[in-house]
Amino acid sequence: MFADWRHTYANIALTGGNLFFLVIVAKYPTPTGLMLASCLIGTSSFFAWYANLRRYRTIADTPTSRVNSAPQGYIELVGKGVYPDGKSPLTSPVSSQPCLWYRYLVETKTGNKWHRVDSGTSNEQFGLDDGTGLMLIDPANAEVITSNKHVTKKRHSRHTEWLLVDGEILYVIGEHLTQSGSTADLNLRNDVSDLLAEWKRDRVGIMKRFDLDGDGKISIDEWEAARKAAKNEVDRAHLELRLQAGSSIIRKPKERLFLIANRPPGQLMSRYLFWAWTHLGLLVIASLTVAIVL
Repeated sequence: MFADWRHTYANIALTGGNLFFLVIVAKYPTPTGLMLASCLIGTSSFFAWYANLRRYRTIADTPTSRVNSAPQGYIELVGKGVYPDGKSPLTSPVSSQPCLWYRYLVETKTGNKWHRVDSGTSNEQFGLDDGTGLMLIDPANAEVITSNKHVTKKRHSRHTEWLLVDGEILYVIGEHLTQSGSTADLNLRNDVSDLLAEWKRDRVGIMKRFDLDGDGKISIDEWEAARKAAKNEVDRAHLELRLQAGSSIIRKPKERLFLIANRPPGQLMSRYLFWAWTHLGLLVIASLTVAIVL
């Protein structure tokens, strides 16, 4: 699925391309050309209409949760973007501004065309606070809508960056997952084997600890004692891990929209509904044209 800025440009490009087809057909009208152009317009408009309507329905049909009572699974949250406790703010690579998230694009100009020479996106986690608690956001592979855009031009180079900054209102829709010790995937057998392997690498230490008869070798009985000691140590470590408090995070779900925006959901729904109606109008025009030609 398009990243958001590509999604917007794709909507504009599809609309402009469809109108261009109509202009060409109007200038050189033939039944075959009109039919072909109408089919192309109808097909592209149908898929664009469906994609925008699906985004609109996803946001409209997903109720806003609160951090302190958010269920596991697909949710949406609205709150204030914040730095997680103990983490330093990111610094944007273009403007050196403190931020929660950034995307940048570096281009050079050759003739009348701009060419990309570098780009990047931060993937560090940040927080969302809605007044009831703090939720971590993993922005990896998210579609981000932000009004914080900065463009710097220097002769034949252009630097563009998009930011999410501390303190602004954020909307997030994605998969909520609570990661805690009580739900951790622990493997006693593998962890015991790993610990024994670590002990064996320290020959002096393991001989001092388990060579009880002092013969310079670890006997079968002594090795069994080492195995039991390793199991007891792993059991204690697993118990401590199980008792640790969990942390909640929103991340990209499988095959569903993962969106972060510094605007309210109502604006997002209006945005997608506008494009859905635009493409539906073009679809209707194309269908009527095919019906007339036939």
